[in-house]
Amino acid sequence: MSAHKLTVALAQIAPVWLDKNASLNKVLESMSGAASQGAELIVFGEGLVPGYPWWLSITHASAWDDLVQKEIHAHYARNAVQIEKGDLKSIQEAAKKHQLAVYLGIIERPTNRGGHSLYCSLVYINPQGEICSVHRKLQPTYDERLTWSPGDGHGLRVHPLKAFTVGGLNCWENWMPLARTALYGLGENLHVAVWPGAVRNTENITRMIAQESRSFVISVSSLMRKSDFLPDTPHLDVILENCPEVLANGGSCIAGPDGKWILEPVADQEGLLYQTMDFNRVLEERQNFDPVGHYSRPDVLQLSVNRERQSSVGYSE
Repeated sequence: MSAHKLTVALAQIAPVWLDKNASLNKVLESMSGAASQGAELIVFGEGLVPGYPWWLSITHASAWDDLVQKEIHAHYARNAVQIEKGDLKSIQEAAKKHQLAVYLGIIERPTNRGGHSLYCSLVYINPQGEICSVHRKLQPTYDERLTWSPGDGHGLRVHPLKAFTVGGLNCWENWMPLARTALYGLGENLHVAVWPGAVRNTENITRMIAQESRSFVISVSSLMRKSDFLPDTPHLDVILENCPEVLANGGSCIAGPDGKWILEPVADQEGLLYQTMDFNRVLEERQNFDPVGHYSRPDVLQLSVNRERQSSVGYSE
């Protein structure tokens, strides 16, 4: 395939909820399937490994010092991803084997922040199997703040992929104008937005970002149904008491640089969705608008970005 065309796979799947190893195996299966169809980039939903904290919105999650909430959170933390300990090695090896770039949403428990707090992170692995960026969500949304910590700007990075420059954000930080602008300024022309799922999240913003940036925009959502909660989940009876049959119905989609649909939001369908994109479409649409190029005024408006990895303690020998 020519250098200016890129085939992507959108992995609209459910996690094996709060089972890290089983969820990683499901990711590997999707990568193998995508590679067999000629995909060069595969994208997974927000926090897919080991899953989104769905219990927060359907239990009394804000109860202070509540044992039920503590025990569910501890189970979540035990199944979170520790990159430094090699949890993503199998994904890296598969990416290299298949020459497949990967955007993977994880719940991260990083040792460089003490190894106990959780972050909603978006990991980019290149076709050589190298982890090139780990973006920790800048601002968890609403009840997510009861279990996730706020991230930093270290992962606000873009990556070359054939003719494209790819970057990504987690869920509602896609609504943050300055976070988007930080990526635009680095030359992003293929924007990846990952979500826990639901058409209501993707049907408007995907096209809006595409129109604003004159870039391709991929939104990838997960699925989650009442039947996806595993039997060994702590306090499952409490979680299921007020649980709807469908918590996330997908909504994965792609908009082109003119803001028009290439792939309209897909609901209630588990599996891989494919599309091939032509980089020339980016250049065509940048002719009349480029948000950080000819249609910007850096003499009047500028953005400053702090990309230091934040840590509470600094050590010197």
